Formats: sequence, structure tokens, C-alpha cells
Amino acid sequence: MACVCEICAKGKQSGMNVSHSHLKTKRVWKPNIQRVRAVVDGEVKRVNVCTRCLRSGKVQRAL
Repeated sequence: MACVCEICAKGKQSGMNVSHSHLKTKRVWKPNIQRVRAVVDGEVKRVNVCTRCLRSGKVQRAL
């Protein structure tokens, strides 16, 4: 599944794990992407949407 929201374009973010001894290793934070049926331009399509967009009402889910 794509790791990018089709509404807000939220994607992966990278950073570092930092241990107690301050050793650093690379890591990735992924957004919570859901594949939902939504109304887009008057027709029902399957879209990859982050839960923030679902919760805020930027996407109208199809029934």
C-alpha cells in the first residue's frame, strides 16, 4: 500500500532512534493510511487517506 495520503500528501518522515548512551540509528515514522471508498468528484473511488483527513471530514466516505 502506498504510504502517502492522496488528500494532504502526508508521507513518511525520517529521523533517529536515540538510545540512553546516545547512539543514533536511522528510523522512519509512517502515517496511518487507510484505503477507503470515498466520494470524489461525484463518483465513488478507492483512495488512500490518512486518519487525520478522515477524522477532520476532508473526505466523504461512500456507504
